[in-house]
Amino acid sequence: MTGAEQAKYQRIPTDESEAQTLASADLDGIKSHRFEDVPGMRRHLVRKSTKGQVVHIGKDHKEPSTRSRKLDRTPHEVFVELNELIMDKNQELQWRETARWIKFEEDVEEETDRWGKPHVASLCFRSLLELRKTISHGAVLLDLDQKTLPGIAHQVVEQMIISDQIKAQDRANVLRALLLKHSHPSDEKEHSSPFPRNISAASLGSLMPHHHSSNHISQTEPSVTDPLMGTTRIASESDTHIEIEKNDLQQKESILSTGMHRSKSKHELKLLEKIPDNAEATVVLVGSLDFLEQPTMAFVRLQEAVELDSVLEVPVPVRFLFVLLGPPSTSMDYHQIGRSISTLMSDKQFHQEAYLADDRHDLLNAINSFLDCSIVLPPSEVGGEELLRSVARFQREMLRKREEQEVKLLAKEPKSPEDKGGIHDATVAQRAVPYDQRPAFWNEAAKCRKMLFFFYMRKTRMSQLCKPAGLSLCFSEALFKPSKPSDDPLKRTGRPFGGLIRDARRRYPKYVSDFKDALNAQCMAAVIFIYFAALSPAITFGGLLGEKTEGLIGVSELVIATSIQGVVFTLLGAQPLLIVGFSGPLLVFEEAFFSFCKAYEMEYLTGRVWIGLWLIVIVVITVAFEGSFLVRFVSRFTQEIFSLLISLIFICETFIKLGKIFKEHPLRRCSLGNSTIGYTYSENITAELSNGTQSVTQQIEGEPNTALLSLVLMSGTFFIAFYLRKLKNSAFFPGRIRRVIGDFGVPIAILVMVLMDYSIKDTYTQKLSVPSGLSVTSPSKRGWVINPLGSDGQFPIWMMFACVLPALLVFILIFMETQITTLIVSKKERMLVKGSGFHLDLLLIGVLGGTCALFGLPWLAAATVRSVTHANALTVMSKAVAPGDKPRIQEVKEQRVTGLLVAIMVGLSIVIGDLLRKIPLAVLFGIFLYMGVMSLNGIQLTERMQLLLMPPKYHPDHNYVRKVRTLRMHLFTGIQLVCLAALWTVMSTVASLAFPFVLILTVPVKMFLLPRIFSNREMQCLDGNDTEPTFDEIEGQDEYTEMHMPV
Repeated sequence: MTGAEQAKYQRIPTDESEAQTLASADLDGIKSHRFEDVPGMRRHLVRKSTKGQVVHIGKDHKEPSTRSRKLDRTPHEVFVELNELIMDKNQELQWRETARWIKFEEDVEEETDRWGKPHVASLCFRSLLELRKTISHGAVLLDLDQKTLPGIAHQVVEQMIISDQIKAQDRANVLRALLLKHSHPSDEKEHSSPFPRNISAASLGSLMPHHHSSNHISQTEPSVTDPLMGTTRIASESDTHIEIEKNDLQQKESILSTGMHRSKSKHELKLLEKIPDNAEATVVLVGSLDFLEQPTMAFVRLQEAVELDSVLEVPVPVRFLFVLLGPPSTSMDYHQIGRSISTLMSDKQFHQEAYLADDRHDLLNAINSFLDCSIVLPPSEVGGEELLRSVARFQREMLRKREEQEVKLLAKEPKSPEDKGGIHDATVAQRAVPYDQRPAFWNEAAKCRKMLFFFYMRKTRMSQLCKPAGLSLCFSEALFKPSKPSDDPLKRTGRPFGGLIRDARRRYPKYVSDFKDALNAQCMAAVIFIYFAALSPAITFGGLLGEKTEGLIGVSELVIATSIQGVVFTLLGAQPLLIVGFSGPLLVFEEAFFSFCKAYEMEYLTGRVWIGLWLIVIVVITVAFEGSFLVRFVSRFTQEIFSLLISLIFICETFIKLGKIFKEHPLRRCSLGNSTIGYTYSENITAELSNGTQSVTQQIEGEPNTALLSLVLMSGTFFIAFYLRKLKNSAFFPGRIRRVIGDFGVPIAILVMVLMDYSIKDTYTQKLSVPSGLSVTSPSKRGWVINPLGSDGQFPIWMMFACVLPALLVFILIFMETQITTLIVSKKERMLVKGSGFHLDLLLIGVLGGTCALFGLPWLAAATVRSVTHANALTVMSKAVAPGDKPRIQEVKEQRVTGLLVAIMVGLSIVIGDLLRKIPLAVLFGIFLYMGVMSLNGIQLTERMQLLLMPPKYHPDHNYVRKVRTLRMHLFTGIQLVCLAALWTVMSTVASLAFPFVLILTVPVKMFLLPRIFSNREMQCLDGNDTEPTFDEIEGQDEYTEMHMPV
């Protein structure tokens, strides 16, 4: 080695400790060793004895290492940032962020310099192969103990030189390139800092005077922004001071922290919300340099994650770095290779392998595993996106098979001695043996250990996989203890009232927290929303119930019943997220029972009292024998038939009522004298003539324009509510405004149509019948207390006992609605932590309903849509969700205050009777139609009915379409339609009161008849409950989509 070269090596050390090591090393021996060995194949390592780090160089270099401390190999979530070397507008090189990965890829659009939409990264197969080749020949530094970017860059450059990737004279230029300024798309939008936002320590150093030590030549250091093309300088001219001494670096960092300190921008805060708290970053640096003759690569895993100032756009600690530099005149696409390694690091399986890798072979095996699960599309022209749908399905199937193979691999019992020594001892012992000389079962056992460690990190119950297969890895039993089985609230105890007692023990110890957890702004906002969501159906069903029962039960009774039962249930119930209210099935039963009593000249309200008493007896017996488990047998087959039946009744009833209005107020021909034939109109009068608390109904017929205005009011109410609901899941307006408008769609529709009706003074419309004050709907017909023996004491005794049959039918409706609603709200995807109580809730609702019948109040049940809406309003979504990923639940505010306040506010709404009397019945018909149409959403039966008229090639990509033959699917649909027709027939006859009994007969049909016709696989596809809670804003999906019960 010449004196100049030796002086150069002495003047450019990597840091102080390694400078002393290099100064004492035999550099001539090193140089001769380089020239005697084949380029790219010699293996040399200079290790710092004080750091205890592991540095892997070359393809076959193996050396056992001793760690001074235990390394943290725990996998974390990864944030990946791709930076490319570009020339800015000032003709200076800089690192420019071009893409990032939280889970999906986001690219910077070149024209607008803004972030594009997140998408699944599509990689070039050639770039993956080139990436694998570069890693197999490049520098791999694992567990590097450095805390700053200059220190990391020095180590990277040294290993590039040792592995013959770059020349020694290119050391300064490569180092200067690695320390160039980093810029991001958001920088140009921020001008709060007097200095450029992203600038490395070395770049800042070019703006400040340097303090040179006595053993260095006093010569100015070239700025990192100087062109890197100046390779014509001889080595002696580049004897610049590149080492950044510790005292000098501390001064610069202090200046950096004081001069460039600023608060996080809005962009940074928004991005940080999407990144998990424990995430660690991967920095990918790719680009071309003219002075390089061949590509050079380095893969770095730091011993500990550290924050590198001004490298990332957000302050996330960096754990991995990937550097790829090379000449511009090469067939290698640096951008695609950068995207490839970035996508690999964002892949969960690969970055877990990267955390646990012991050498480059582990990284190469991880790439091979990634390639095994990847799909290659042929270079053919794709006509449309429809042709690519099979790709995702094919990948899901391939991944599923891959997981099955991994489980089988874990089930194999390695016959090796190291299994008895634990994972750490076996791993350390294997490192002393070259990779190519290890027995095959060693590598297999190592893979098994890593796979088990992955499952441990995912908190899965790995012991269930190990024990059946006899897996004898000694650490499996220590790490993977069987988790505590989940407490199934429907599991029978075998003791009388055992389920009820268990519900009380599970829920009541958390009673105090049910009020403390309500101290949240989201709960107060939910109160206003749920109040309107509960009041609108109460008014709608109350008005229709008054029509069905001729005023015996109306708006007043329903509002008061909703308030009283809601207060009691919220205070004592096991699942306070449930909203108690009236529903369509109960309305159908009330109409059928009223018609029955009217036909046989019996008192309707007195019969309801005895039904209520028998209802209490039935509910107590059911709870005593823990009968709530029977809800498991009510499958999707029965739920969808019931839901579709009620929806059809809602829709048909709306048009029947509208037809009745047209019949009472027919359209008339106008004469030439501008007068109406056969009718003289005087003034607009109302349907109710109020005299204090007395209401006298006046029959009005033949009013002009009444039918047309009623049609307009009904249609307007329906379309406003319908399209405001669709607006909630559309792309218009910001998300918060859009959700508020969609959630309050029904009240807005009612308000708009009431104002329209009020503005038209000369046309009569029938209004809602609401008494003044706290009074029953028809004071002349009934009072607040109903005599169980009848108004004249002559109620038939046989009817008192016969009421057990209609009580059983009411119980069936209440049982199905309440228990199925509880199942929907308590799905594991909602992550409820306080649990539910099927037995306790059923007992409360049954006893309250039976007691309220004594006061002439309607029965109530858990309203499905209102309860799901309530749970969604109290759900706090995690902000740490990758762009484009599904939303995740952070927590649900399980408390009693919102339901309590909503019930009280609904009860106080009785004082606004003057406003309620302004609501036309036609508006309520529009809400009735809206509920019928919206309840059709999420019913698989309606979708399969549409497929009956659709050619198979246009069928959607659903499980029940792909995995069930078309004729078999249509046969299943036909059986459901036959059951629906039977129910409709019963509803149309005098036996309509028995429709709940006919409905429950569909359960044995599904249990005993369908398994003889369809296979288990077909039944799982056609009758499986695969609906998940809907929280993301997808077109056409909302609370109605995830429920199969009628509103």
